[in-house]
Amino acid sequence: QLQLVESGGGLVQAGGSLTLSCAGSGSTYSNYGIAWFRQAPGKERDFVAAVSWNFGTTYYADSVKGRFTIARDAAKNTVFLQMNSLISDDTVVYYCASWPAPLSSTVVFTSLLCGYWGQGKQVTVPS
Repeated sequence: QLQLVESGGGLVQAGGSLTLSCAGSGSTYSNYGIAWFRQAPGKERDFVAAVSWNFGTTYYADSVKGRFTIARDAAKNTVFLQMNSLISDDTVVYYCASWPAPLSSTVVFTSLLCGYWGQGKQVTVPS
């Protein structure tokens, strides 16, 4: 069974930066990559970014493109989400999840397909 443990997050002023990490352990079978989602209270989990394990190909939601960078360290089974130019709208809980299918630009990244999740990390950017 795959286990994902998140670290990072916290409080940062608008315009600042934070890094989230997602470390995987256990079985990586049927795990083609890692995706980050975020969720505001009472809302669905929205896709943020994803990276494939094999080639490190990256995918981003339009809302974070140019501000967030996702990268993986395959040797350490760890994925990083570098978040720059943070704004108050980025204030939500962030979750990493295993992506169970090949990644491509035509994939619709939905939380419904993810079977393994990190515990979530709060990011707060005061307005």
